[in-house]
Amino acid sequence: MNLSSIRQTWFANVRGDLLAGIVVALALIPEAIAFSIIAGVDPKVGLYASFSICVIIAFAGGRPGMISAATGAMALVMVMLVKDHGLQYLLAATVLTGVLQILAGVLKLGALMRFVSRSVITGFVNALAILIFMAQLPELTNVSWVVYAMTAAGLAIIYGLPYITKAIPSPLVTIVVLTAVSIAMGLDIRTVGDMGELPSSLPVFLLPDVPLNLDTLKIILPYSMTLAVVGLLESMMTASIVDDLTDTPSNKNRECMGQGVANIATGFIGGMAGCAMIGQSVINVKSGGRGRLSALTAG
Repeated sequence: MNLSSIRQTWFANVRGDLLAGIVVALALIPEAIAFSIIAGVDPKVGLYASFSICVIIAFAGGRPGMISAATGAMALVMVMLVKDHGLQYLLAATVLTGVLQILAGVLKLGALMRFVSRSVITGFVNALAILIFMAQLPELTNVSWVVYAMTAAGLAIIYGLPYITKAIPSPLVTIVVLTAVSIAMGLDIRTVGDMGELPSSLPVFLLPDVPLNLDTLKIILPYSMTLAVVGLLESMMTASIVDDLTDTPSNKNRECMGQGVANIATGFIGGMAGCAMIGQSVINVKSGGRGRLSALTAG
């Protein structure tokens, strides 16, 4: 990679990348906690994963402007492994997942994405949008009228502000304004802190505490293979979507290897496996994020 390429992917859109990255970072925190709960692990496992994967992919990924972190699809695969064998086996499976993804990149399996039709990608994105919408419905049931008022105000700002100015991403303005209103008026509404406690320390290197034998491999290999496939499918589809949104190409094989490196590192600091996030990547692009700096800021 030459100096011109580094400048283009990192510093061609500094202001837009920084602002978009802040928007994504604020959205990642509750999602990481929620996905940890789905997987049956402590919230800090998802937060550590989102931090490390997002930062590493900023450097190693093949698609600038794409956001990777802990995801719901990956969390669902982990449920039974955590339930039957515990966190340490999940960490070992995460490391093995990364190894398999690097192997996929070396074998250039990322090139197979060109055989996936446009209708499949469109269907996947629409289905994901429906699932995300359905997942938010519990947050709007059995709550006071204040929550509905805040939701309506948030939607009005998100969709109305771009008609006035696009200097600042509307989701960022929404978060700042509604948070300020909530604090100033002392509104009794649920916050991110109610979902789980944020870790008070940075992650440290650790080896998964599992026996290094064939029995362990038999336990984690099926889960690792599934995680690797699910993670790469979602990452490749996300890369294709961001390619279309930005009208720029991406290196799918580099993305495979980047996802692998990120998951290996995550497994060694106590995080769960993750992959690219379609929703957050679209938010990043729509908020003005284009370069690697946006992913680094989000992490």
